[in-house]
Amino acid sequence: MQKTRRHIELLAPARNADFGIEAINHGADAVYIGGPAFGARAKAPNTVADIARLVKHAHRYHAEVFVALNTIFHDNELAGARELAQQLYEAEVDALIVQDMGLLELDLPPIQLHASTQTDIRTVEKAVFLDQVGFSQIVLARELDLNTVKKIADATSCNLEFFIHGALCVAFSGQCFISHAHTGRSANRGECSQECRLPFTLEDQKGRIIGKDKHFLSMKDNDQSTNLRALIQAGVSSFKIEGRYKDLSYVKNATAHYRELLDEILNDMPELAKSSSGNCTYSFTPQPEKTFNRSATDYFVNGRQANIGAFDTPKFSGEELGKVNKVGKDFFEVETSIELHNGDGVCFFDVHKELVGLRVNTAEGKRLYPNEMPADMRRGMTVFRNRDHAFMRLLEKDSTQRKIPVNMVFYETPDGFALGVTDDDDFSATAICTTEKQVAQNLEKAESSLRENLNKLGGTDFIANNIKLDITQMWFAPASIINGLRRDAIEQLQQSRDLGYQRPARRKAAEPAAIYPEDTLSYLANVYNKKAHAFYQKHGVKIIAKAYEANEELGEVPVMITKHCLRFSHGLCPKEAKGVIGVQGTVTAEPMTLISGNDRYTLRFDCKPCEMHVMGKIRKPVLQMVQPQPVQFHAKRP
Repeated sequence: MQKTRRHIELLAPARNADFGIEAINHGADAVYIGGPAFGARAKAPNTVADIARLVKHAHRYHAEVFVALNTIFHDNELAGARELAQQLYEAEVDALIVQDMGLLELDLPPIQLHASTQTDIRTVEKAVFLDQVGFSQIVLARELDLNTVKKIADATSCNLEFFIHGALCVAFSGQCFISHAHTGRSANRGECSQECRLPFTLEDQKGRIIGKDKHFLSMKDNDQSTNLRALIQAGVSSFKIEGRYKDLSYVKNATAHYRELLDEILNDMPELAKSSSGNCTYSFTPQPEKTFNRSATDYFVNGRQANIGAFDTPKFSGEELGKVNKVGKDFFEVETSIELHNGDGVCFFDVHKELVGLRVNTAEGKRLYPNEMPADMRRGMTVFRNRDHAFMRLLEKDSTQRKIPVNMVFYETPDGFALGVTDDDDFSATAICTTEKQVAQNLEKAESSLRENLNKLGGTDFIANNIKLDITQMWFAPASIINGLRRDAIEQLQQSRDLGYQRPARRKAAEPAAIYPEDTLSYLANVYNKKAHAFYQKHGVKIIAKAYEANEELGEVPVMITKHCLRFSHGLCPKEAKGVIGVQGTVTAEPMTLISGNDRYTLRFDCKPCEMHVMGKIRKPVLQMVQPQPVQFHAKRP
C-alpha cells in the first residue's frame, strides 16, 4: 500500500528463527538475524530454511527481516557470499546488513542493502557517501549526539538506524582489533573475544596505580527510553535493540518495553506511523531492568557525561535489594521492601570484589534460604537480585497476542448476505452467500448472536475493531452461515495482504560515482579483498592500506579507538580542568597504561576529537595463522 507518513521502525534481535518470531509477536516492526555464515556474531548462525520460516511469519504483519552479512571477506569467500545473498533473496529476505564494500562490486540480487554499524558512521561526510552509493538504511555510530544525528538526517535521504538498548561496545564499531591482535579472533570477522570485559589495573605515566582489578573498558548498557522523541525529531526512523546473543526473556521484555513507548509517541504524533501491522497485548508489564543489563546509560546522545562505565563487573548484577542485617547457619536476612520469591537469583560482591551468585530455595519474607550458603556472607553486604523468578515465569509462557484490527460490515444482498472486512492498512475482502432470509422473532437475541459469531476471530491474526450491521431489518441468520462468511472473508483478506506485501526495492547508486571524502585509507578502513579495493578506487581513493587482519607489517598502532576516556572518568581531563582555580596547567593528556597479566597497553588521548586510543601490536602466534579458507555452508533454498 502507498505510504505517505513517515514510518517508525522498532528493530529487534533474533538469535534464531524462533526468537525472531517471538520478537515479531511482541511488537517488532523488523528483526535482524544471522545467516549460516558471514555474520558479525559467528556463534549465532541460522540456515536459510529457518530464515525463510521467520520471513513467512514476519510478512503476515508486513514486518521485515534483515540478515547480517556484516563481516569483512577474504577474496576466496566472495563467491560464497554472493551465492548466500542469492539464496536469501529467494527466501524473500527484505535486506542485507553489510560492512564490506567489496559486496557492492558483486552481481548481487536486487535486495535492499543496509550499512552495518561496523562501517563506523560518525561523520556527515561518511553518511552522505553511503547514502549516495546505494544504501537504503545506515546504522549510525552509538557514540553520536543528537546534534550530529540531526546534521546527518538533514544531509541524507536514506533511513537512519540507531541503537537504543543493550550492550555497548567500548570501541567505535569496526575500529577494534585487540581481539585479533591477541587471539587471532577478529571482531570484523565475527569472532570477538571480548577482551574489553576483562579486569585491568590502570597506571598513570609515573607508574602510580589509579585503579586495580577494575573492568575499565566495560561499558554500562545502552538505554534510550527517555530520548526516543528527541531521536525521532533528530531524524532517526529505525530504533534498534542490541542482542543476537541474548536469551528469549530479554528479547520479549525489551521489545515489549520499546513497543509501548513508541506506540505512545505515535499516538501523540499523527504525522508518524508504525511500519508494520497489528497491535500487541501482553500478559506481563515490561521491565527491562529485570533482564540482562549492566545498569543503564544513554551514552553520548546528550553529550559526554560521567559514570558510563560498568567498572565493577561486566555481569548482570540486577536490582539492588538492600543490606544483609542477619546471617544464620543456612539463611540470611535482607533489609528490603521488595517482595522476594522462591527460585529468585541473588548476588553480592565478595571480599575479593567478585560478583557471586546464588539461588534462593525458599523465601520467607526477608529471610532467604539459598541452595548453598556462601562462606563469606557478612552483615552490611549489599545484595542484588538478578533473577526475579515470578517475572521470568511470566515470560516463559505465551506472553503476548498481536492482532490486526479490522472493520466489518454485514449487509444484505437480494438473495442472501455479505460480509466486508477492511484492515488498518486498507486491505479489504468481501464474502457473499446465497440463503433464504427469515425475519428474526427475537430481535435482541438475533443481533447479539450475529455480532458474537462475527467477532469469533480468535484463531486468526485479526481482531474486530468495529462491526456495522447495514441491514433493513434484523434477520435470523444461522450460526453456520455467519461463521462461513467470516471464515471466507478473513481468508480472502489474508490472501490480499500476502499478495499486497512488497519487499523494499534496492536503491540505485548515484551517477556519476560519489567521491569518498578522503583520498587515503589506512588499515582502519578494513579493506580485506580486491573487490573492496576496487570499490574505493572507483570512488576516488588513491592510497588504500590493507585491513588489520591482513597487514602483518603493522607495529604498535591503535588496536582500539573509543570515545570512552579514562582520564575523564577519573577527573583528569585537561578540558574539564581548564579554568579551574589551582588546577589549570597541571592536568595534561599524558598517556596512561592498562595492565592485564603480562599485557601492557599504552593509552593515548587525542583531545581534539575527544578520543582514547589503546595502543598494541599483533602477537607472534597470530602472524603464523594460515589464511582463511573458502567458507562451506550448506544452505538449502526453501
